[in-house]
Amino acid sequence: MANAASGMAVNDDCKLKFLELKAKRTHRFIIFKIDEKLKQVIVEKVGEPTMSYEDFTAALPADECRYAIYDFDFVTEENCQKSKIFFIAWSPDTSRVRSKMLYASSKDRFKRELDGIQVELQATDPTEMGLDVIRGRAT
Repeated sequence: MANAASGMAVNDDCKLKFLELKAKRTHRFIIFKIDEKLKQVIVEKVGEPTMSYEDFTAALPADECRYAIYDFDFVTEENCQKSKIFFIAWSPDTSRVRSKMLYASSKDRFKRELDGIQVELQATDPTEMGLDVIRGRAT
């Protein structure tokens, strides 16, 4: 397992689930959390392909930091079906300062482990990652 600059390792399951989402499209989203006892990033929740964006946002804790991957499907102005893989760094204002620092210092290393992220988003409250924001960043 690779060590992050902050000392956080990345559990192999994180990379495996991301590859499944990217290559096989077996997941709509993946939520990752840092397990401070294990000192590694682990998979917390995986969303089924049929789940909506609302299901995804509801799965994020209101007052704890998380990393998330969301596979966003959309139709272009030319009527082409496309998808973009979003990396979202969820760091709500109400989360602990230590937690925000831990997630911020581990983010770049973790992202490097997931090859194929197309759009990155940092959000501190739900309005910063609303569906309209996602749609705007996808096109």
